[in-house]
Amino acid sequence: MYDAVQIIHSYWAYLVVLVVFLATINAVVGHFSKKEYSYKDFRISLFALIVTHIQLLIGLVLYFISPLGFQSIKNNGMSVVMKDSMLRLYAVEHITVMILATVFITIGYSKHKKKLTSAPKLKTLAIFYTIALVLILSRIPWAQWF
Repeated sequence: MYDAVQIIHSYWAYLVVLVVFLATINAVVGHFSKKEYSYKDFRISLFALIVTHIQLLIGLVLYFISPLGFQSIKNNGMSVVMKDSMLRLYAVEHITVMILATVFITIGYSKHKKKLTSAPKLKTLAIFYTIALVLILSRIPWAQWF
């Protein structure tokens, strides 16, 4: 089961990065070009929210069944995990930062829906999705991606 969940999590991550990147670029370009908020903008930001939440759920399952996640802390202790950069990345940093990125996407999406005009909607999406994208890119285990 661990291998299957890890493969799903790894491949779904490509989709998450792509969709969040597209949603971020769409919001930033829309904001700076002062375009009207459209149905396409709504769909792109919603799709980014959905794929990110699915990835978070897959990641949480993986965290609890992986030897590098919670089991690493349980078996080695937190002091050993924090001294080892690889263990710390998987057991602490990756999950914490990805949860924060998902929170930023969720907040950005929720706040943008309450705005009444295009400029504040796109600005809110641009700010929150950019923060989330930077967080996601900062804690991807790049050595395993390529």
